[in-house]
Parts: sequence; C-alpha cells; structure tokens
Amino acid sequence: MRLDYSIVANWVANGSQVLDLGCGDGVLLKRLEQEKNTHGYGLEIDPEKILRCVQNDVNVIEFDIEGGLSSFADKRFDTVIMSQAIQTLKRPDQALAEMLRVGRECIITFPNFGHWKARLMLATKGRMPVSDLLPYEWYNTPNIHFCTFKDFDQMCKDIGARVINREVIATNSWGQSLRGMCPNLFGETALYRVSKD
Repeated sequence: MRLDYSIVANWVANGSQVLDLGCGDGVLLKRLEQEKNTHGYGLEIDPEKILRCVQNDVNVIEFDIEGGLSSFADKRFDTVIMSQAIQTLKRPDQALAEMLRVGRECIITFPNFGHWKARLMLATKGRMPVSDLLPYEWYNTPNIHFCTFKDFDQMCKDIGARVINREVIATNSWGQSLRGMCPNLFGETALYRVSKD
C-alpha cells in the first residue's frame, strides 16, 4: 500500500463523509471504508479507472472536475481528497477553492517538482526531469503545473486556506533524515491537510 495513503487514512476521521476527486481505481476509498467506516463517492473521468472502481465495489461518478463542483452543496463532505492530481488541472487554485467549499477539510497530495533530483537533472542535463516519481517526458506528461511545497503554501495563503498538517515523503534513507530540515529540497511527495476555517 502506498505510504501517502497511510498518512491520508490517519487524517480521516472515523465515520466521515468523503469525496475523492480523481479517485483512480478506488483503492484509497475502499481502504477508508474498511478501516475508517467512511461513506462517500469517488469522481473519475477515465472509463477504465471507473470500471476498476466498480470492480472494487466503490461508489464512483463519471465527472470532470475541471468544471467545478457545483453539483455538491457547501460543506456536504467532512473530507475532500485529491491525490496526485491537482498538478494536472488547468486552475489548481479554483479547484482547491471548490474543494474547501464542499468539504470541511481537504487533503491534497502532489509530487514536489523542487526535489533535488529534479533540480539536478535540469541543471546538469538541461532537460525536464524524468524519474520513477515523474515518469513522463515533457511532451506527454499529464502534469501541467509544476509546483513545489513553497508554491503550494503560497497558493493556500492566497486563497485563505489554513494548513492543518503537512507531511513530506522521501523514499531513500538520507532523504528521510533531511526532509524535515529542508522539505522543498528533499521531499518527493507533499501531503497537505487544509481547511477554510
């Protein structure tokens, strides 16, 4: 199981109403249902991933979140989750504002484009980074906004979101040791828990 899913599960309260945006195959929602007795829905646009959600017995709605979340009432959900998807949206700021409108809390995870490996590849090879975490070339990547921890902190400030928790994931041992001192340089994945209150 992905480490970021374990952290997300720790942040979600038992019995919560959850909305998972870009829910993929529904594995996270299924885990939350089983471990935390949550109820909710996943929104997904990819037909193959929707089919996998159905196979996983997860409530899923075919939905393009680029158009907003006007189908959902204010504070309808306890937690709204977007895992590894906000950087693929045209307007991440508007998406986060909508998430904060329909949810009491939001959990967002994204790859850190300020990680030292990405910086090193750009500096030494003069090319956009390609790695296990970012496995695409610049011309076929779904990521259209390359953001760092500092960029996300600023966006939260700009839209009036309060950061409740922030976790940093690093996969190698010395990165794990240094991620707390310099998360923007050594963190590979960012996890944020935010609210509007």
